[in-house]
Amino acid sequence: MRKLVVLIIAIIVITLGYNYLYKDHRDIKTEKAEFTLGSSELSSEFTLEPILSEKKFLNKTIEVKGQVTEISDNSLTLDNSVYCQFDDAIEQHIQKNIVLKIKGRVIGFDDLLQQVKLDQCNILN
Repeated sequence: MRKLVVLIIAIIVITLGYNYLYKDHRDIKTEKAEFTLGSSELSSEFTLEPILSEKKFLNKTIEVKGQVTEISDNSLTLDNSVYCQFDDAIEQHIQKNIVLKIKGRVIGFDDLLQQVKLDQCNILN
């Protein structure tokens, strides 16, 4: 009887631990954005108050609008201040100097390049 109770407790602990460690991945495309702002506004918040901005934005889904200044296969930069990384290749019709609205998850601020980093991005317009 005692072995059965220990076995049941062990199974419960292992199941809870597994579910805690291996949570479902977030789907940023379906999440509602917590913040909507321009790329220069986002960048200035991180430049002026980096610690407060990290607490406010880190790991949050946001929508940001700005002009495309750099573009590569699966990333682009808005106004030289917001770096957006996509899971898939960027569509061919996206060019420099157009204004885009992008939704993504904030993963940090690069002090060296002075850029806010977003991942799991998708283009809204």
